[in-house]
Amino acid sequence: MRVLVTGANGYLGRAVIAALHAAGHEPIAMVRSRGPVIPGATEVRIADLLDADALSGAVRNVDAVCHLAGLTRARESFTEPLRYFRGNATATAALLEAMAEAEVGTIVFASTAAIYGTPDRQPMTEDFPDAPPHPYARSKLAAELAIEATAQSGHLSAAILRLSNIAGGFDPDPTRLIPRALAAASTNSPLPVNGDGSSTRDYLHITDAAQAFAACLDHPPHLGTAARYNIGSGHGTTILEVAAAVERVTGLSLTLDHRPPAPEPPTLIVDPSKVVAETGWKPVHSTIDQIVGDTWRADTESPLGVRPIRTSGS
Repeated sequence: MRVLVTGANGYLGRAVIAALHAAGHEPIAMVRSRGPVIPGATEVRIADLLDADALSGAVRNVDAVCHLAGLTRARESFTEPLRYFRGNATATAALLEAMAEAEVGTIVFASTAAIYGTPDRQPMTEDFPDAPPHPYARSKLAAELAIEATAQSGHLSAAILRLSNIAGGFDPDPTRLIPRALAAASTNSPLPVNGDGSSTRDYLHITDAAQAFAACLDHPPHLGTAARYNIGSGHGTTILEVAAAVERVTGLSLTLDHRPPAPEPPTLIVDPSKVVAETGWKPVHSTIDQIVGDTWRADTESPLGVRPIRTSGS
């Protein structure tokens, strides 16, 4: 298939382009401006999701869309909620309109497991109620609802992927835990940690996340339906376990600077059983040692070297 990938120049976008290319598809990268070469892309189309004319041209002559473009910083969304709803919900509605005009009937959407909020029961399955805790998650839920409503009109097949914590490779966000932990170890600096380090998250390798998009294109929901899938490793890793993996992988010591606990969920893990059963996808690169090792290699092989440590807590 000829697949348009929005947000193709981002962390996940580049990985999805590579996964689609490896699966035999023709990925077409949609970006807002000309930039570095995107390996695996058969074509680059420049368009903004909120520019109706440019978007109309971008969706022509494609068979499907992987929609990854959007705003993703939860803390930032509290101070700029309207920007997040415009960038995530309004932009998705515009894309759906352009797809309808171009008669493109398949979409795979990058959403977030943050929409579930902080349920007491873990791991989280697709039948959990929605409880988005911040404007970022609410804007993604609004986009999901627009996609589901469009699918129910009978002209769209939609897969909605609620992703857990993506990691691995050259992560462009130095504020995330694994890049910070590696930077701390490499510079012999303490890693600030909120609380005792028992906070548990579901880390998913970027390659596994990207391959989920290819799997959902190869096994799409029936026309007129929208399937919601949890995309994660299915197991949790504590901050202490991440720190231990950093020491194993690098051979370096990592000192933790324990600070007062922060008001954050103790455990967030998703159950990917549904997507495994319906598409055959499964995470194969997402042990914590694989993720940390791949991030370490990508950082040390980068021309920029390992990033400097940030001072914010985990």
